[in-house]
Parts: sequence; C-alpha cells; structure tokens
Amino acid sequence: MNKKLLGLGLAFGAGIGAGLLVNKCCKKTEYPMYVEGTEKDINSSKIEIIRAKKLKKKKEDPKDYQFGKTYTDHMLEIDYDEETKFSVPRIVPFHNFSMHPATSVLHYGITAFEGMKAYKDKDENIRFFRPMKNMNRFLESGRRLALPDFDPEELLKCIEMLVWLERDWIPNIKGYSCYLRPVILGTDPFIGIKPSHKFKICVFMCPVGPYYSDGFTGIQLHAQKKYLRAWEGGTGGNKLGGNYAPTLLPIKIGVKMDCKSVLFLDHENKITEAGAMNCMILWINENSEKELITPSLDDNTILPGITRESILTLAREWGECKVTEGSITIKELIKAFNEKRLLEMFGCGTAAIISPITSFIYKDKTYEISDKKDVGKFGIKLFNTILDIQHGYIEHEWSHKIEEKDF
Repeated sequence: MNKKLLGLGLAFGAGIGAGLLVNKCCKKTEYPMYVEGTEKDINSSKIEIIRAKKLKKKKEDPKDYQFGKTYTDHMLEIDYDEETKFSVPRIVPFHNFSMHPATSVLHYGITAFEGMKAYKDKDENIRFFRPMKNMNRFLESGRRLALPDFDPEELLKCIEMLVWLERDWIPNIKGYSCYLRPVILGTDPFIGIKPSHKFKICVFMCPVGPYYSDGFTGIQLHAQKKYLRAWEGGTGGNKLGGNYAPTLLPIKIGVKMDCKSVLFLDHENKITEAGAMNCMILWINENSEKELITPSLDDNTILPGITRESILTLAREWGECKVTEGSITIKELIKAFNEKRLLEMFGCGTAAIISPITSFIYKDKTYEISDKKDVGKFGIKLFNTILDIQHGYIEHEWSHKIEEKDF
C-alpha cells in the first residue's frame, strides 16, 4: 500500500472517534448519563467471579518479567448496551475477544484507556497510587468519545476485586508491580460515523519491573514539529487510542537517529510532550530564578498526567524552586542550554515515573544536557519519593490500600 495513503488513513481513522462528540453535539443526540444511585449503572456488589480452571505458571524471578509481555489469569469485563444499560460485572479467565468485522472500535477509533499499577508493601498489603485520578480521567476520556457516563467509584471497587484475586502475581520487590490496563471499546457492529450504542469496559493486568530494563539512565530525544501530537481543540488532553498510533512514525524516525523517542513541538515551536510522557524542565529562567516548568493544560493539548500532578505538588511543597505551568519554546530551551542555565530535563508518567532526558537533537544538532549516568539530583529525588509512597515506605494520602476481600 502507498505509504502516504496509509498515513492518511491512520490519521483519518484516529480522528473520527473523537469527532463523534462534535457530531453528537451538533445533532443534539441525547445519551443517558450517570445518575448517582441508579440500578442501571455499574454495581460492584453484584460482581460475578468465574475462576480459571488452570492457572499459568509464574516466573521464579520477577526480574524475568518484561514490561507488557506476560498477563495474569483473570480479567474484568463490563458490557454496556443502550437498551439494557450496564451488565453485571464479571471477573473471568483471561481470553481473546471475538469481534464482528464492522465493530466500531476497529473503524472509528472509539477507544480510550488508562495505565495504573498495583504494588505490595513490606507487609504484603496491596496499594494503588491515586487510583481515583485514573478513574476520573477514564470517565472524561469516555465522555470525549460520546459514551455514556459510569460510576468511577464502582468501577474502582470492581478493579480492587480483580487485583485481590490476582494478588499472587504482584511482585514484592521495590520498583516492581502489576500494571493495570483499563480500556473502553466501542462494540457496535455498524458501519457509520455515530456514537456507539454498545461498548465494553475491560481491565487486565501484567507483572512488570522497571520500564527501562537498562536502569535509571538518561535518554536522547529527537525534537521536531513536522508531526504534531495534538492541537488546540483536539484530544491531546484525553487518553484516547487514536492519540498514540500517529506518534509511531516520528518515534520510529527518532530511533534511527539513536533516540528513544520524540520531543514533540507544536506549530509555534512550543515544547509539548516527550513521547508518551509529560515533559519537565528544571532551569534558571531569564529572571535568574530556579524554576521547574512544564507545559500547561489550558488548551487541552497536554495529557493531565497523574505523575505530572504529583511532581508539581511535591515540588511546590519542597519549595526548592519556582513551579510553573506555562510554555517554553525550543528556541528558549536552546538559549538556556547555550547560557548553561538548563539544569535538568525529564519525562514523567506511570510506566517509568521519571525518565531523565540527558540530550536532544534538533535540526541535526545534538545538545548534551548531561552524561547519561549523571541524570540530575532533582529528578532522582522525585523518583525515589514517589516510589516510596507507592510502596508504602512513606505513608501518604496518595497511597490507597486495598482492604482484604472475602470471596
């Protein structure tokens, strides 16, 4: 297939799902939204559990688990139909889906997802990190796809039951966890651009170690604006499947330049995100202030990362630097580099927590911020603090402990 046509097709398909909300609003199509207390919403108290007859063999050493390669024995499924509303939640053996060829998710990108983790502390308690942030963002992503609301607290209760059932899969090693992937899929078997009358919520798990197997070392990024990740009025602030496929080509181009990923710029050359991560810069600004700056969420081009928000909160509490949600252009970044005001730069997100950016390439010139092993004290402090909260070494309101389940 012609590569240009394939690229156009991918971009068209990725954009249609998000465009359904606009289509819905223009046609004034009314969909039932969540009303607290309704029996037609997700109901965790009615959950059904069907156990796998044969369990998978776990690896003796959790360090042998590669990120996203091994999946646990069970998964959570909740179906929605416009006529019957939400089905009874079911925890079932992990299995493949069977789909009609016309299923809407396959054609119009009607899908959103989340990324969260389950941890064990030293006393074998199971913990989440700020899970309601994930649930509420998941809800907002569904709304952007014109899907009906659900009760995020009830969904979290269902997820807790899945995690409790699969608790033996969670490695009890600091830095290791079980990654959870909640996903929502439009399942209407219909060829046509309209909101999906049917969808499925699914949650599955996989044991994981550190995102980068070679350890906490710096990465190099390719800064470019030929391929935009998001734009004002678009869906960059939602975690939709259609946001990610179009980034694969620029990332692939960057890999050929010995870069781990891409530093995305917008049409005004402002820094937006570092691959699939939020981007943070620690520098001395032109007012001679030590400042941590990250792109703001104002125009909905930046994903409201939970790790991002946590970093900003911690940095403000510590008071070591000014904390700003604003904008910075690649020209300003290079100027700071040339004037030796660029102290640290890193990406942040659920998978890696902190990913130090020790160099970037822009217009065929490489800018070495630091040695790959000299990743910056501020980033390391943030990484260790968040990791300690996640694993319960630091008691914190962000650490959500799962109560023991009786089933």
